[in-house]
Amino acid sequence: MEIFNPVVITIYGAEQICASCVNLPSSKDTYEWLQAAISRKYPNQPFVIDYVDIMNPPDDEEKRQFAEKVIEEDLFYPVVVIGNQIVAEGNPNLKVIYAEMEKYGYK
Repeated sequence: MEIFNPVVITIYGAEQICASCVNLPSSKDTYEWLQAAISRKYPNQPFVIDYVDIMNPPDDEEKRQFAEKVIEEDLFYPVVVIGNQIVAEGNPNLKVIYAEMEKYGYK
């Protein structure tokens, strides 16, 4: 399966670590770690990774609404979203993220 459009991975998080996520890396650290890990796993296969601060969401309506959902539903952040699918909350598992990316044709 060929990849025609790069997968968009969105990390929703905040500077403050969520109360249930004590001793885990910050959302920003998780974003940087995922970016590096995915780049190593899928070299020369483009993807887009965005970070959204749930306390300061962008003007993009969809991202703003999802940021509100993270807060309202007390999701453990960072929340990792691929397409419209939540693939991780709190401490992301690379195998789960890779499996989701492979559904889009990544090898």
